[in-house]
Amino acid sequence: MNILVIGANGRVGQKLIENLSNQNHDVIAGSRHPEQLVTLKKVKSLQFDLHDSVDVLSQKLQDIDVIYFVAGSRGKDLLQTDAFGAVKSMMIAEKLGISRFIMLSSSHSLEPEKWQTPDMLPLLDYNIAKFFADNYLINQTNLAYTILQATALIDGPATGNISINAASKSQNTIGNVALTLAAIINHESTSKKVIRMSDGDTSIDEALSSL
Repeated sequence: MNILVIGANGRVGQKLIENLSNQNHDVIAGSRHPEQLVTLKKVKSLQFDLHDSVDVLSQKLQDIDVIYFVAGSRGKDLLQTDAFGAVKSMMIAEKLGISRFIMLSSSHSLEPEKWQTPDMLPLLDYNIAKFFADNYLINQTNLAYTILQATALIDGPATGNISINAASKSQNTIGNVALTLAAIINHESTSKKVIRMSDGDTSIDEALSSL
């Protein structure tokens, strides 16, 4: 498949494009600074600035089958990147007739009542941005979406084992998140789903197949 990854230069994005390349997909790695991307087989870099208009960004794309949105400003540009940047990416997908849209989000992004706990308060503004982006994707588009809600990201090697939609460990290795994102397109059962994940004891394919 031809896959656009928006936010390819981020912590998750870098591993995601590598995983998709290893699955033999053709990847367009979109980022604001494509010159910083590592060269990988079957990966082409593309200057993709979420501050640009939908029309400008759409003109850069053709023959895309799937869009991944994994961009994040880490609190520096929440409105234009994490919130409206995501929405513009959805608009681009619909404008170009790209039905499959996979977005990385935050654990409990759609449950504001859970944001006031001490561990969630530092992420309040981020969760607000993701709340509006996630709701737009679910309620204002006709896209075949998957929203992957990840708990706290940590550095570390991927184990390939996760837990989904259950009370579980409160963290994810970045490698496991990237592997799970890459596996989602192999499971039709993930379409139109919001999936909360963390590190766990079930293989990624088994966990996604259970949906």
